[in-house]
Amino acid sequence: MAGLQYMSGFGNEHVSEDPRCPGALPEGQNNPQVCPYGLYAEQLSGSAFTCPRPTNKRSWLYRILPSVCHKPFKPLKEGHLTHDWDEVEPDPNQLRWKPFEIPKAPQNKLDFVSGLHTLCGAGEPRGRNGIAVHIFVCNTSMLDRCLYNSDGDFLIVPQQGKLLITTEFGKMLVEPNEICVIQQGMRFSVEVFGETRGYILEVYGAHFELPDLGPIGANGLANPRDFLVPVAWYEDRQVPGGYTVISKYQGKLFAAQQDFSPFNVVAWHGNYTPYKYHLEKFMVINAVAFDHADPSIFTVLTAKSTRPGVALADFVIFPPRWGVANNTFRPPYYHRNCMSEFMGLIKGHYEAKEEGFQPGGASLHSMMTPHGPDADCFEKASKAKLEPERVAEGTMAFMFESSLSMAVTKWGLQTSNRLDKNYYKCWEPLKSHFNPKCK
Repeated sequence: MAGLQYMSGFGNEHVSEDPRCPGALPEGQNNPQVCPYGLYAEQLSGSAFTCPRPTNKRSWLYRILPSVCHKPFKPLKEGHLTHDWDEVEPDPNQLRWKPFEIPKAPQNKLDFVSGLHTLCGAGEPRGRNGIAVHIFVCNTSMLDRCLYNSDGDFLIVPQQGKLLITTEFGKMLVEPNEICVIQQGMRFSVEVFGETRGYILEVYGAHFELPDLGPIGANGLANPRDFLVPVAWYEDRQVPGGYTVISKYQGKLFAAQQDFSPFNVVAWHGNYTPYKYHLEKFMVINAVAFDHADPSIFTVLTAKSTRPGVALADFVIFPPRWGVANNTFRPPYYHRNCMSEFMGLIKGHYEAKEEGFQPGGASLHSMMTPHGPDADCFEKASKAKLEPERVAEGTMAFMFESSLSMAVTKWGLQTSNRLDKNYYKCWEPLKSHFNPKCK
């Protein structure tokens, strides 16, 4: 794993071939009559053929056998994976979850696919407009099976345990404080090294892109050069017992059998790839005079909706930074939002709620549901001596923010048994400081 190599650049036109087969990429064309080394040419399209060039996504894969060589798909039990947003009544309350439990391996072996649990979401994959938030908990690696998502893109946030992800484009090692994106249709398998947990933001109908910088200028936030793409790697491996290819299709799981590894791509080129990013690379922008800036300045990636300036989903982080604002209540302000805010914690303590919100847990503040610092945070921040200080040192919280009104699943509200029913109490000690005789 230490020897894994990557290419850098977000959305670049990359070319890669496994060094065991030099010259595997055809020269000057995409699908010659006969490919080098007797390979098959296969195009993977991530956008319509006629999309404008800035949004046109596709890659050409040169593989030992094409991906069409499989037996028919058959339904596979989904477990707690769902897009049924009506299985329980809506809940507008502030919601917080304790860290999601990872089953012990001897009693209950779960790999990445069987460990997927849908927590909340909105929209519908058949209409190509929506999102879902999943929790994954697993304790064993995927063995002779892979997954691809026909519905949309996965943004994966590991919180505990590293992931060695094998894709058709090569291998990526993704550790806590890193993220990766596996785009629609890309086959991948996940190897883990013990008890593993994390979060997934799934988007239907849009791809993640870097946010526009506007008056910030040409540089800042997540820089394109810091996104890493795997290099070509293949295995020419027969699987007599059967290799299982799992498709997530219209919110359901289906499995097909084939007798060879799908990771048989010897070379590829294109701009439609998986990629990873280390959150410590984020160049933080912050207020340096007064007031608390809106959290949109911490946006790493965005999946745009059809409305200008309105995201289907944003991935936002709250990284270590300096707080220097004068005459300012520095923690996040009290807020009611026309967006849905799902938060998770990778490590440390979130600045607005140092108790109760734990790594591996989550919170959801739904559309127009009020939220903000707890009573302890308010009292401390209101009386603090305002000096330059490090904020969120040793911490990484994040937010999935969406313009859609998300529903919570039955697993999230009931079956998981992780919902903190005392969450509302963190605001009960807030008291009135109003005095009409004292300005």
